[in-house]
Parts: sequence; C-alpha cells; structure tokens
Amino acid sequence: MGQHQLGCCVIPELAKRCYTQGVEFGSRTRNVVFDIFTGKGQDMVFTVYEGALEENEEDYDCTLFTNKVVQQYRVGESEVASVVEDVKKNPESATNGIVLRKRLQLMMYNNMFRIMFDRRFESEDDPLFVKLRALNGERSRLAQSFEYNYGDFIPILRPFERLLEDLERKLANTKSMDNNALKCAIDHILDAQQKGEINEDNVLYIVENINVAAIETTLWSIEWGIAELVNHPHIQKKLRDEIDTVLGPGVQVTEPDTHKLPYLQAVIKETLRLRMAIPLLVPHMNLHDAKLAGYDIPAESKILVNAWWLANNPAHWKKPEEFRPERFFEEEKHVEANGNDFRYLPFGVGRRSCPGIILALPILGITLGRLVQNFELLPPPGQSKLDTSEKGGQFSLHILKHSTIVMKPRSF
Repeated sequence: MGQHQLGCCVIPELAKRCYTQGVEFGSRTRNVVFDIFTGKGQDMVFTVYEGALEENEEDYDCTLFTNKVVQQYRVGESEVASVVEDVKKNPESATNGIVLRKRLQLMMYNNMFRIMFDRRFESEDDPLFVKLRALNGERSRLAQSFEYNYGDFIPILRPFERLLEDLERKLANTKSMDNNALKCAIDHILDAQQKGEINEDNVLYIVENINVAAIETTLWSIEWGIAELVNHPHIQKKLRDEIDTVLGPGVQVTEPDTHKLPYLQAVIKETLRLRMAIPLLVPHMNLHDAKLAGYDIPAESKILVNAWWLANNPAHWKKPEEFRPERFFEEEKHVEANGNDFRYLPFGVGRRSCPGIILALPILGITLGRLVQNFELLPPPGQSKLDTSEKGGQFSLHILKHSTIVMKPRSF
C-alpha cells in the first residue's frame, strides 16, 4: 500500500500462522505519531522484538497484569459503587437522562490510577484529572487521525513529559488507598529501573501505554455494552433476572461473582465480538524476510489481522450482525476471549497479545452487572433506541455519539 508492504489476515488459518510462528512476526510497525508517543518503541506495545526491553516484557506483563493484582485492589467494585451512588443522587438520571460516559471515564481513570499509583481522583473537577483527560483526548485524536502532519504531532509529547513530572509532585497530595503497603504498578516499574532492566525513558513510555490504552479501550467497550443493553431490553431483563436469581435481589455483584454469571459473561463476549474496540488489533511486523502460508513476506512488512472480520464473517458465524449473547451457550459455547479460537481474537493471542485482558474482563463484568442490577437502562424521552453509529480511526472503532441514558433506580 503506497510505499509500505502490507499484508492482511482475514481467515483464521492465516491469523494462527501469524501469531504462532515464534517471534518471526513479533515486532511492531510504527509511524511518526507512535514514534513520538513511544520514544521510537521504548514502551511495551510498540517495542521492536529485539534488544533489552522485550526480554523483560513478559516479566512486566506478569508483574503488572495478574490475578494477584486484580485481587489485591478489587478496584472495579468500589469505583462502580461510587458511580451507582452518584447516579442515584442525580434527579436528571431517572427523567431526562444523563451522559453516563463522563462519570464512567472518571471511574476508569480511578481504576487504573489506583493500580498504577495507589491514588484516586475525588471528582471530575480535580485539576490533574482535567489535565490528563484533555491531554489523552488530544493524543487519541492525533493517533487516530489519517491526516498526518509533523507540525501537529511533534509538540504533543512535551506536555506528557511535564505531566509525569507533575504526577510525582501531585500524587503525594491525592488520596492514598489503604492496601497494607502492597506494591502498586509504579513500584514494580521503578524497581526494574533501579535494577538496570529498563531506563528512565522506558518508564515514561510504559506509564504512557497504561495511562492511555488501558483506560480508553475498556471505556469504549463499556459504552458499547450499555448501548446494546439499552437497545435490547429483553437481553437486559434476562441479565438482570440472572443476577437476581444467582445472587439475590440487591446483593451487589463482586469480581468473584462474575464467574458465577454465565449470561453476563456471554453479554461481554458478544459485545467484544460485534463491537470490537480495536478491529485490526495492533499491527505486527517481520524484521526479516519471512514466509506466511506459502507467501513471501519482505522484511519490515506491516501485517494486519482483521479481528473484526474474523468474528463477523457469516461463513463462520451464524447471523453475525445480530447482538445475540445466546450464541455463546449454543453453537459457540466453547469460544472464549483469551484466543482459544482464531475466529475470535478481541485481545489478540500469543507473545504480543493484550496483557490488559485480565483487568478489562473483570471491570466490564462488574460495571455492566452493577448498572443492570441497580437501574433500568432506557433511551432518552422521544427515542426508541440509542444511536449506535460507529466512529473509526487508525486503530479504534468506538461509538460516534456519547448517548444520553435514562437510569431508573430499582427498589429491592
């Protein structure tokens, strides 16, 4: 395509070969935007699969994204509980409706900043939160844009560097959480720096990865899940009935509970299938000449896996255009989000798969579960459905309009 060699995997067999041929296709392509945002690959996501950083990449993944971290913080439960209480206090939520995304965004920042720094923001007006949200919004806009312009991109990293310097000073003044002196993610990252495993630049860009990617992608999936539940009230009711039956009316969903709620798990999987946040995943690259399914692939070719098509190809899925969680009890009952079936790869698979799966799935489960069990979710007055038009970019596929949602509290 133009001056770049590009290949696209659109059948499961090719995707499997791409992901399972050792490290042959394990590197990442970059462009001017991501060179700036990642210091030319000094982060976790876009590092070239040679050199010091990727030797420790799996160690960082294991340290930062494990069940131990999830259980240590259980952040999703308390943060979504705050969302529920805030919505109940807002009289507009049950009548004209509210744009829930704004509050969910604060929730996601708190989820990740508690894991990263053991700190949280008290409100949407927190100056540091306002600055982070503005910076990440601009970064996302530039990263998704097809209109590359050096003049737009070059200045963007300096504010982020200054912001991290501000974090060191300001996080001391934000509210610390009581976690019995257990280490948070930044402790592990700084330990690796002190051991000489990574350098100061690596610290900056690893934090940037987590700060942006882990927050926005999960937030997009939550938005899609809520929109589909509003537009399919029978599915919303079926999910609510499951929660009430399994846990009891008013018993709030916890992270361990999500594994006892198979229909909730099916709703999550169906959301990630039909509304895949990163439909082409993150591009791969081969450093050297290689072969893929008999094809000669020149060195430094960009290899895309069209994960959305793999999960929506009518040759492989029954009525893929329908939002139907029941498929994961019926013809697709063995398919999971961890990549056990190459038709369904919302987080990728293999060496360069998304390590955030272990955080994203529990947060999705707790958030959707708590909202459905505490509220009846409805479109705003005068509308029968929410607008689910899509907005795409270089990587993402998210909802075009942040919808107003009526949230009527349930009485138990």
